[in-house]
Amino acid sequence: MARNIVAVQFERLGKKYYFSADNFSLEIGDPVVVETVRGMELGYIVKTDLDVSDDEIVSPLKPIVRLATEQDLLEYRENKKQEPKIMEKTAELVRKHNLEMKLLNCEYTLDKSRLIIYFTADGRVDFRDLVKDLANTFHIRIELRQVGARDGAKVIGGIGPCGMLTCCTTFLGDFQPVTIKMAKNQNLSLNPGNISGLCGKLMCCIRYEDENYREYRKTMPKVGSTVETVDGKAEVTNVNFISQVVTVRFPDGNMTSYPLSELLEYNKRNQPNNKQKQSRNQ
Repeated sequence: MARNIVAVQFERLGKKYYFSADNFSLEIGDPVVVETVRGMELGYIVKTDLDVSDDEIVSPLKPIVRLATEQDLLEYRENKKQEPKIMEKTAELVRKHNLEMKLLNCEYTLDKSRLIIYFTADGRVDFRDLVKDLANTFHIRIELRQVGARDGAKVIGGIGPCGMLTCCTTFLGDFQPVTIKMAKNQNLSLNPGNISGLCGKLMCCIRYEDENYREYRKTMPKVGSTVETVDGKAEVTNVNFISQVVTVRFPDGNMTSYPLSELLEYNKRNQPNNKQKQSRNQ
């Protein structure tokens, strides 16, 4: 039996979470109230009509509690208004306890049953005394959550080396793994300053073209290999994946560039098997 599943997002660029909407007719952008492990929260519908069969559901999905009412939206906005003051007081207490942590943001659950404060730090932080002070100050259950460098950069934002706003603050909802091998595949400089984002990690955009470069490498000769050209054998010194041009060096030291298509066509015509077939047919 198929069920009506919808995706809910709690922050503009946050992760999407799935809920059952069997008893609702919802549209993208509708504000809804749902129950999460943190309590009652307000989010927005970002996908609808995700018909998923029961055997495809890994864990039971919680249902949409209700469409957000005017009162829910009012409480949500009031909670948001209090966040700057909470951050200011929290920063004061962090300094008081001399903790090496960088505050990012905070949020109430809709029912104000919990206050979650996000931060980054280079290592583990003993914030037990800080939590006690926060609980005594705000009279609410406190949850301090340490997040990674990328999540921190996503909250703060900034301008990337491309001159545009960082991807994480404009459209990236989830972070995908980025490896040094991807940078090597694209012949990028391995200088950390050139391939690292504002977060200090490898730039997310390196992943975007990785699949294309992996396909290119299947046809492009490797640097250092020997290839046959119309002018004789030569060593590959550089390959340009974008322009599909191969630069080679001949034994006499002269260097020449050839379109990849020209090299492939020449080698195809001059393969030993082709020559043998031609000689047998003569």
